[in-house]
Amino acid sequence: MRSGQGIYPSSIWIDEETLQFASQFGTNDIVLQSYDRSCIPDNGGKWEKYDLVKLRLRVESYGLKLTALENVPSSFYDHIMLNGPRRDEQIENMIYTIRNIARAGIPIFGYNWEPSLVWRTPYELIRGGSNATAFNEKMGKSYPLTHHREYSEEEMWENLEYWIKIITPIAEEEGIRLGIHPSDPPVPKLGGVPRLFRSFAAYKRLIEIYPSDSNAIEFCQGSFSEMQEDIYEMIEYFVSRRKILYVHFRNVSNPVPDFKEEFINTGYVDMYKAMQIYHKHNFDGLFMDDHVPHTHGDTEWGHRGRAFANGYIQAMIEAVQKR
Repeated sequence: MRSGQGIYPSSIWIDEETLQFASQFGTNDIVLQSYDRSCIPDNGGKWEKYDLVKLRLRVESYGLKLTALENVPSSFYDHIMLNGPRRDEQIENMIYTIRNIARAGIPIFGYNWEPSLVWRTPYELIRGGSNATAFNEKMGKSYPLTHHREYSEEEMWENLEYWIKIITPIAEEEGIRLGIHPSDPPVPKLGGVPRLFRSFAAYKRLIEIYPSDSNAIEFCQGSFSEMQEDIYEMIEYFVSRRKILYVHFRNVSNPVPDFKEEFINTGYVDMYKAMQIYHKHNFDGLFMDDHVPHTHGDTEWGHRGRAFANGYIQAMIEAVQKR
């Protein structure tokens, strides 16, 4: 078990200072997160091996490992998720991209099944007047459609199963592991689109669509903690089955319908208890900060918040390993 650093790969946030920050504060692995912006050139809705190798070598030049890419821009696969007219074209492009990620020496690709991405309502204040992201279900339900019409739960599952059965054999062939991020927030529907990965049962269903080491989970513990489920039971179930690729180790005030994100040590989840479960099952992946509250005088990226979270993660790992 080790600490990692999530970085948003834009021309601003993959600079020398950010990589030095990750190295100096004791992280080993980098997860590059790319939802709708990227320092990887978009070559017609796909990524080239040359650019991915160049990115990996840049990370390695700071003594770090590029362990995972988290998401491609949604425009790369929105028709796959929603069965749009460009679905087949996007599938071919995604196969090409995932092959290139693997062949560039990057072992994990984490992605989501949320065409409209993460949803939040206005920020709320937490400890010491820090700003934290929050979600209010009543407010969220008032937001307009994001993709022109209402989608059903059944068609979203059909679209997902079609994709999983195509892409998992490709991942097996290339020796790469793929994992889906949970719905955030984990509520039934927002903007007219069902949020499939909002429950324990949904993830059990996912891993049975195509049983394979390559069909796994990007375990955002924060989002799992937002579910109305037992977070410790879910960790135990999936880590014991070697389905967790890496962990977004963050905390929240309580499960849905309404919640706010918290400092890593002030939410409702006992983070030490959670870490003990990972350790008990010999989890060999990384823990990263993901979101952090915005504190006084911090940067847009959140250097102060991330330093605090990463220090806490490293201490927690050491605590359970030396117990």
